[in-house]
Formats: sequence, structure tokens, C-alpha cells
Amino acid sequence: MTDHSFLIPVMGTGFTIDTPLRVARYGISSVLSLVDDILIEQMRKYWAQLEGEPYEEIGPRSDDVRARRIRAYLDLIDRTVGRQVEALRASRFEPGSEITRYHELLPDGPKRCRYLEMLDLPAGPGRDAIEDELRSGVAPGGIDVNIMTKLDRSVGPDGKPFPPDSSDAVAAARGYADSTLRGSTLVLSAGMNPRLFSYIAGHPAFRPDAEGHCDKTLTLKVSDYRSALIQGKFLAKKGVWVSEYRVESGLNCGGHAFPTKGLLLGPILDEFQQQRASLLEQVRAAFSDDARPEALDRLDASITVQGGIGTAAEHELMREHYGVDRVGWGTPFLLVPEVTNVDDGHLKRLSAATADDVWLSDASPLKVPFWNLRESASEQARRARIADGRPGSACPNGYAVTSKEFTEAPQCIAARAYQKLKLEEVDDADGAALRQLTLAPSCICHDLAGGATLKHGIDADATPAICPGPAVQDFSKVASLDEMASHIYGRSSLLANSERPHVFIRELSLYLDYLRRERERVSQGLSTSKEKYFDEFRANLAAGVEYYRGLCDVLPEESRASFRSDLEKLAAEIATAG
Repeated sequence: MTDHSFLIPVMGTGFTIDTPLRVARYGISSVLSLVDDILIEQMRKYWAQLEGEPYEEIGPRSDDVRARRIRAYLDLIDRTVGRQVEALRASRFEPGSEITRYHELLPDGPKRCRYLEMLDLPAGPGRDAIEDELRSGVAPGGIDVNIMTKLDRSVGPDGKPFPPDSSDAVAAARGYADSTLRGSTLVLSAGMNPRLFSYIAGHPAFRPDAEGHCDKTLTLKVSDYRSALIQGKFLAKKGVWVSEYRVESGLNCGGHAFPTKGLLLGPILDEFQQQRASLLEQVRAAFSDDARPEALDRLDASITVQGGIGTAAEHELMREHYGVDRVGWGTPFLLVPEVTNVDDGHLKRLSAATADDVWLSDASPLKVPFWNLRESASEQARRARIADGRPGSACPNGYAVTSKEFTEAPQCIAARAYQKLKLEEVDDADGAALRQLTLAPSCICHDLAGGATLKHGIDADATPAICPGPAVQDFSKVASLDEMASHIYGRSSLLANSERPHVFIRELSLYLDYLRRERERVSQGLSTSKEKYFDEFRANLAAGVEYYRGLCDVLPEESRASFRSDLEKLAAEIATAG
């Protein structure tokens, strides 16, 4: 565990693809996506040349190409960060040096206090001793990876099945597991994937030794306590321990959104806090008989949270009131170009974005709600293709081919071939709403790489997709890493939206909007949700309101009145929601 209480979650496929190379040496953990091995190979070439390392292409026809590309890139990152940390430790404590920046970024705490104490000392043995102590305490942040379990092709474009253990998710897990990374975690998102889980269970890198240590640890991104318990026990029965449960707001996040049935973040975190010991006890009890029993008592799990947190006060609420170990900050870092990959044009659009510029779209070919920037180059290109009478993309990567509606070989619903067939069917039915829904998906598995490939000069014609969460409207300044860290820790503020609602209020409002949206979709024939679903949804929202009424006294005094006022307005709307 590093000294920092925040982490940078995975964002798209390209935004954080090389973030560890930018922040890990400062003790900050970040997560990169393993979805796009084409992008990963491009980034390996880019960084190998930058670092003066030899590069030999792993071509698309190579054996086990996906796993080999991922392993080679992660090994490169591991070597590079190792060199960066060595250079940082060797630098002098002077203004502008790497080791000075490392300590200036730290939150208030023993290590930062020790650093400030050292600065007050004159040159001599006393100062030298503290400098040596601080150097030995330098620890890099986690170089963590993400696999989206829903993206797991096992059949090629020709309809032929992949070789055993070569589906997309399994190959990605193998590449990661076989890499030289240590003290790293694999973040699994988007739910259960028994095939992937079984592969992970069979790889020794994920199995605890007699001391309870794993070469690679496992993190589950979850939306509620129940899903954490189910997945944790499922993996435990296979002999795999989940070291972290990462709770993400169902709606108040960037990229893909996985809405609950109105279950809100505050009550969910409260349940994790109340049931944390029970969760670990039940998962330990489920551990397979062949697991090493002497390791069980040494195994622990952390709870982290992410999704819309935007102020130091909210950061501390998560840490102090709910007892979470770390807090994920995603969308605000899209405005920190030294950390994430967003080209200059989109940086300007993000910094000027309002609530109307970001919407919960149907852009994802996975048929999962997807937060989207309305005027991204990807969206403009999608609309231009429709206007030209050639809707749909050429599907250059094919990672999201899931539909067998019209063909034996799976198709992507954002692809031109699929949309042509679907529109012929829709036109016959004369369904305007269904036609609009058919045309909505974008080629995001290619375009989400565009921020990186355009910024690094890899693809001058890229049309980036940008997927910030609603929190982007709260920030309008392109910032440095130092400025963002100071904002997170309450030493300064980057907020530009003085009317910004509390993170819990915004999420509640988003869920109310989502309830209305789903009701409208039923009337349009686009959803089959029943009245029972809406009744449960409203009941959960009402229970959340009652919970937040009791939370008011915990909040800082200066924010209680606005929180109560906003809460009661939303409560009245929920009572009359359709």
C-alpha cells in the first residue's frame, strides 16, 4: 500500500494506457486497460524508442499474439518504472528535483511531516540521516491492469473458434500473469466470467502461498455488497483470494455505467462498512479444500470507492466515515495532460464542458449505458457517416463482436454490415425510436484509443471517443499533477462550478433521470422492464433519501443546509416519478 489515499482508475482503453509511466514513481497507483492489444503494441513501440530500448514487433499472425503483446508491454513498463524510481532515489533534495516532487505530492501524514522537518534542518549529519530515511521510504505506486470481463471473444471474424485458453480475456490474463510485475493487481470489471475465473484460478501467480502472499493480486469492481459476496465466494471456492473490492457508483462515473435498481452509493458503502468482517469471514469459509489453510488467517481485503468524488471533503467522508482504504479519482484527471492521454482539441472541449455536453448515451456496442462527450471527434464522425448514407463503422478491431442476430459469425452492432441489415428490418417496422437506437453505437473499441494515438503522433487521422463522467462540468482548468493532488488533499481547490451538488445528491439526481428514461423507453417499445422493476427502483431511491436524511449531521456544517435542501427537492420528485 502506498502513502497516497487516492488512485487513478482505468479510463477507456487509451486515456490511462501509459499512466503508470507518468505517476508510479511518485507513489501513485493507476490502472491501464488490457482490452486493445493493437494499441498496446503501438505504445510499446513508442515507449521503447523513447527509452532507447530495442523493439521487435509482435505481429498479428504471431502465436499467442495477444498474451505476448501484453506481457512485453507490461515488462517494458516494469523496467522503465524501476529505472525511474532508482533515478528518483538518487536525486538531491532541492527545488524541482524528482525526490522533492515525490514528497511534495504526499498527503499530510508522518512521512510528509518528516520531510518538512528535514527542510528546516541545516546541512549536516542530522539532515543527512533524515534524507537517507526518506530515500529508503520511497515506494512506487501500483502498476495495475483492468480486464472488462464482458469483452471476451472466443470466435474470430471468420467464425472459427480460438484455440483453448485464447479468448480475449483469458489471453489478457495470461499476458499479465506471466509478466514481471510484482505487487500489482488485476482489476476485473463488468461481472462474472466463469471461463476467465477458472483460468485465473489455475495460474500460480494468483494463488496465495503459506504466508498469504500472491505474486499478483485480484481486485473486483462491484456495484453493491451482494455482487461482491457472490463473486468473492465463487473465486474462493477455486482457491483465489480477492484482495480488494472496488465499489463504483452505478451511474456517477465515466465510460460504461452499470446502474443498480436505484441502490445508492451511500447506503451501499454503509453496508460494506457494517458487513466488512462478515464478508471476509464468509469468503474465507468458502475457500477450496486444496487452498493452504495456514494462509487464510493472514489474508485480508481492502475496500475502495470511485465515482464522482470531486472535493477534499468528499474524499475525507469516504475515508473517515465509511472507512474505505483509497478513493478513485477518474474524470478530473482527464484535464491533467501529463497523466492521461487527451489531445489538445479535446482538452479544450473538456475544460469548457457543461452538463449539456455530457450525456448517458447508447454509444457502446455492449448495449451498456455509456457516458459520452457530445462533440467528440468520434461522435462527429458517427453523425457524418449517417448523413452520408453510410452509417456504421468498418469495425477495424472487432473486440466487441457479440451479435449473431443476422449471421453465424458474430458482428459488432456498431459495424456497418450489422447496421445495414438491422435498418432494413427497422424500416419495414417503421420504428423511428428503434432506428435511432440502431444508429447510436460508435466504434468505441477503436476510437477510445484515439486520445493516445493522436497525442503521441501514432495516428494523425484518429477520431477520439471521450467518455468523461458528469463531474467534468465541475472543472474547467487544465491542471498539473501537483495541482490535482493538492486539490484532492484540500491544500487548494480546482473547482469551477460553485453550484456543484454533493456527490451523493448528484448520483441521486442521475438515478431519478435514469428512472424517467427507462419509463420512456418502455413507452417507445425499447425496453421490456415491468412495473415490478419500477416499484423496486422507486422504493430503493426512497430508502436512500431516508438514509441521507440521517447522514446530514455527519457532513461539514457549511454544506448541510444545501444538502438538505437539494435532498428534499429530489425526494418530492421521486414521490411523483412515473
